[in-house]
Amino acid sequence: MSFEYFISKRILKNEVEGNKVSRPIVRISVLSIALAVVVNLITLAVVTGFQHEVRQKVSGFGSHAFIMSAGDGSVYESEPIYKNQSFFPNLEKMDGISHIQYVAYKPVLFQSDKNDISYTLSNGKDTTQIQQEIQGAIIKGVGDHFDWKFFKDHLVKGKIPNFRTSEVSNELLISSRIARDLNFKVGDEIRAFFVKSQPVKRLFKVAGIYETGLEEFDKKVVVSDIRAVQQLNDWGIQASITVDDTLNQGFLTIRATVTGGNGNYRFDWGKGYSETTGHSFCPTKDTVIRLIASDFWSNIDGKNEKTSIPDTAYLSIKIKGDKLSYCDIPLNANKEVVKNYLNEKGTKFSVKCSQKTLEFESTEGKGSYQNYVSGFEVTVDDWERLPEIISSLKKKIEFIPTAQQEELKVSSIMDNENDIFVWLGFLDLNVIIILVLMIMIGIINMGSALLVLILVRTNFIGMMKAMGANDWSIRKIFLYQGAFLIGKGMIWGNIIGLGFCYLQSQFGIMSLNPEVYYLNKVPIELNFWHWLFLNIGTLVTCVLALIIPSYVITRVNPVKAIKFN
Repeated sequence: MSFEYFISKRILKNEVEGNKVSRPIVRISVLSIALAVVVNLITLAVVTGFQHEVRQKVSGFGSHAFIMSAGDGSVYESEPIYKNQSFFPNLEKMDGISHIQYVAYKPVLFQSDKNDISYTLSNGKDTTQIQQEIQGAIIKGVGDHFDWKFFKDHLVKGKIPNFRTSEVSNELLISSRIARDLNFKVGDEIRAFFVKSQPVKRLFKVAGIYETGLEEFDKKVVVSDIRAVQQLNDWGIQASITVDDTLNQGFLTIRATVTGGNGNYRFDWGKGYSETTGHSFCPTKDTVIRLIASDFWSNIDGKNEKTSIPDTAYLSIKIKGDKLSYCDIPLNANKEVVKNYLNEKGTKFSVKCSQKTLEFESTEGKGSYQNYVSGFEVTVDDWERLPEIISSLKKKIEFIPTAQQEELKVSSIMDNENDIFVWLGFLDLNVIIILVLMIMIGIINMGSALLVLILVRTNFIGMMKAMGANDWSIRKIFLYQGAFLIGKGMIWGNIIGLGFCYLQSQFGIMSLNPEVYYLNKVPIELNFWHWLFLNIGTLVTCVLALIIPSYVITRVNPVKAIKFN
């Protein structure tokens, strides 16, 4: 043990316990270091936790990267692309990528149940008013490849919907914010309205309720069966064959009915594509008529054009009686064909002539909507590698036309939610400012305390110089004292700071306004390396800063110092 260290400990004990002049200054300096450590520790834990929590939740609602049509639309309004892509699901084998899944989006309006609200008028009479709330949201359609971990972690009521059934599911997963605003609970039916070529109303059932605390997304994201969203988006083509209610020059007319696509349709009745929408005829034999329908832009053959996947519909015709007899079709008073419907859907019916009966059964196409999605969500293993992985994805996907003549692009979550991540980026600057200010306050207070200690021990300094001690040895004595005080302050600062972090992480004693801060409570995440570097950095910086005020010792004259009182 060096004599400087031994002497500094003996002197410091006297300064802390006995000297009435230096004791308040010493305590203030220790308090300033403790305060600096507490503030810096909490700042790092809160900002790190805040950035991680928001980043994780935003990524949970979407993904780290999104592959979509190379248009100007946002993630929620992008043009549909084909589901069967060469990179799906092979991208999961790429280094850094953990999962890829397809999704579809559709805006929706939800309507609450009728609520009777009673109130008293100015004339004293009681009255009741029926009120219904309407709220807009985005339905996110997901399939059997979807990773439910994020929503399972935040499920508060009910269950995760089951979309693995053969039939399209009407179950929904909604947020507690939407459930609260529209007074929904698990098991309730929801009226949903969609904008298509004509407004559409659908009934859904609440299967589960989630809550993330990220109000920006909680109030707008609802999870549904992707097949329902694909149907509602009018993607692809859906065809059927109908029989007109009126005759054309005494003959029955069959006609193609097509929805979806771009509205510019072409039809193949068995002899190649044409623009012929229907035919008039008198059936004389049992037959099945097949219709293939698609769309086109400028070339009816569809060559070198991006067109919808065609859909196929059928019309079965069976004849009972004299098949070759004339089709004397009976008409009602409105001059419409008399049809005898044989099923509830109206797809099977018969028409009775004088010598034969015609039975028609229409089988509409399954539609090609299931072949389209809004895009593909890509999840990465390491957030820090996100820019590198995005760059690799762009090289593999962008500017390379697919087999379906599509142009795709890759967007990062930092681009899709740019406002949130720019705001999170500003927090780093705030952390630096707070760290520097608090360490500067600690340095100033410790510098003042050191000068007071030197002033009080001026006689001691003179005696040490008179006995042959050099300036650096004497400075080391006081620097050791400063280091002891800094260490004491840091110990108290760590106890208080870590205690607060533990209480907040376990009990959430400090809450936030989620509409402003995106979260409902202050998040805490204390990284061990952040804690270690903060403590080492504070100790080293403060001790080095004390070297400057300790330089005063070199100016002390031994003769005058010994006489100093």
